[in-house]
Amino acid sequence: MKGTVHYETRGNIALLSIDNPPVNPLSSGVRQGLFDGVTSALADDAIEAIVLTGLHRAFIAGADISEFGAAATEGVSLGEALNKMEGSTKPIIAAINGTAFGGGLEVALCCDYRIAAPTAPVGLPEVKLGLLPGAGGTQRLPRLIGAEAAVQAIVSGNPIMAPDALTMGIVDRVASGDIVEDAIAYAQEIIDAGGATRKIRDLEDKILADRGNTALFEKFAANLDKTHRGQFAPAQILQCIEAAVNAESFDEGMAVERARFAECMSDPQREALIHIFFAERAANKIPGLPKDVPLLDIKKGSVIGAGTMGGGIAMCFANAGIPVRVHDNEPENLARGIKVIEGNYARTVSKGRLTQEEMDKRMSLIIPTENFDDLGDGDIVIEAVYENLDLKKEIFGRLDKVMKQGALLATNTSGLDVDAIAGMTDRPEFVCGMHFFSPANVMRLLEVVRGKDSSPVVLGTAMALGKRLGKVSVMAGNCPGFIGNRMLGGYTRQAATMILEGATPAQVDKVTFDFGLAMGPFTMNDMVGLDLGWRARKMMGGSNEVTARIPDELCELGRYGQKNGKGYYQYEEGDRTPRPDPEADAVIAKVSEELGYVRRDFSDDEILKRCMYPLVNIGAKLLEEGHALRAGDIDTVYVNGYGFPTHVGGPMWFADTQGLDNVLIDMERFFEETGDDVWKPSSLLKKLVSEGKNFASLDG
Repeated sequence: MKGTVHYETRGNIALLSIDNPPVNPLSSGVRQGLFDGVTSALADDAIEAIVLTGLHRAFIAGADISEFGAAATEGVSLGEALNKMEGSTKPIIAAINGTAFGGGLEVALCCDYRIAAPTAPVGLPEVKLGLLPGAGGTQRLPRLIGAEAAVQAIVSGNPIMAPDALTMGIVDRVASGDIVEDAIAYAQEIIDAGGATRKIRDLEDKILADRGNTALFEKFAANLDKTHRGQFAPAQILQCIEAAVNAESFDEGMAVERARFAECMSDPQREALIHIFFAERAANKIPGLPKDVPLLDIKKGSVIGAGTMGGGIAMCFANAGIPVRVHDNEPENLARGIKVIEGNYARTVSKGRLTQEEMDKRMSLIIPTENFDDLGDGDIVIEAVYENLDLKKEIFGRLDKVMKQGALLATNTSGLDVDAIAGMTDRPEFVCGMHFFSPANVMRLLEVVRGKDSSPVVLGTAMALGKRLGKVSVMAGNCPGFIGNRMLGGYTRQAATMILEGATPAQVDKVTFDFGLAMGPFTMNDMVGLDLGWRARKMMGGSNEVTARIPDELCELGRYGQKNGKGYYQYEEGDRTPRPDPEADAVIAKVSEELGYVRRDFSDDEILKRCMYPLVNIGAKLLEEGHALRAGDIDTVYVNGYGFPTHVGGPMWFADTQGLDNVLIDMERFFEETGDDVWKPSSLLKKLVSEGKNFASLDG
């Protein structure tokens, strides 16, 4: 059995210490130890109270995911351990020394009292794995803090820091000194006051007010449609909390929780979410990169460009407590960029998510400069100017002369040749791509692009810095568009082709939205602005790409998108709701006819496949070429950078769920019908089908 629980006595108090490093998951050994420890304390007449705490850096970080399945039934079950604790006639005090997530918080909720270290986070994050708290969390938490607060806590799955947990009523105290000593003193107070137990299952005052209030739960359900669209587990959680409020007994509510938990366990979304959970962690492991490679010490940074990307990257540094210089050649641009950063922080302060003191501290770390030479003392410089290869090459030639030796030189290009940029320096081994996604201070994804000369030290440093900045970092090879944007081209091209062939923008957008994307491709184009691509194409002398005809003609009519109220759709003043527009539809029909398309009806199924399967095929080619290391890396990119629905697991996982043999059949049919190279099946896809394997098999 993994893990144990140490038992010792401190006078009339039993101290149980969970020992399952590094984060004390609820393994079979821990469950057995909890049961045995409480049993021993109850059998000892000299013991009047029990204190439960964790060793290492966690109280209990949650379930042991590695035991999902048969191993989870080994020895004492969690339910048996919790029943033993909740049945204790002696008060149990949870001394929450560190992380108490999932089953860890459920253990604490079976204790009579809870005291937490000031820095300890608590929470029930099971929803992020497609599950719900299955050990009474949905039944006990509403009894402690009320239905509405419980819905927010469990459906979001977000961590709650100890001071906030105290305010909410999840914990009774926050320790001011050593957590164990404070807990023992607290236990003695309880003993001196009569040693009363306090079982959460018996509390009803917080739920009585909501009993029979169907309107409240209808409101919760309507909100889920907005915040967790298409996700299975949140709706099950809501049913459980409603049962906690309205069931005739605690045990009846627990029966609902067990039934809903079983439904979640059997739903395919659980496997998809667990896949993403492990894929994000695997992305940090770079083959051939020694674990002990000496990384560069990043104490201060520099950013070139004070626009949207540069400002966002600077905020990432400041948010991580790293001083950063921001340079722009144009004083007006620099001043405007700093003002935008200040405004971003001010809005966060106004929403209560940041204090004014913290804002001032972060702003003090962002140092504007008009002098290029000032960048030279940075341990890293990130170039974030607009996408022009010649300009970026010029900047790196200058950086080579200015930056101190040993500094990391990174480009934020979204798809240009990193090697060509690195070639402008005498130290290409210190150059790599660091492609942040916009807005950089919000989006989690960072593509670290490996140039042919990028050293292991530089790549390791970039990956580690990404983690320090709060990003999910994925290694990508140096190819046009890298991983994400190279794949995106196939998706947008197919969407554009289908409206030439007879589908409508509204139909394509609805299918992709219903699939789980935040918005469809044409709504997205309207939001970004059709005129951006149009102006770029005009500067290059126009485009022969047939899929550019419709947006170009819309722009010629002054239809730029949301910015002026008309693009593929029309928009009312102050309202971003897209509405079909006969004028745009007429443009689409005219261009389609001129290009010789015979318009036809499309099924939703075909639209979805035409949009999603190019991602799969190009992703497979990236794996073939070695520009993506793992199928899970591709899924991580799309979930964190492109709004691909997490509960679907990413495009490669989605393909696996459809059956790669079925995907291949559809691709071959589309290739035969269209002749478009995007449908020419990759060698890897055909190989996997012939061997009866899938993309997941590549990752082990």
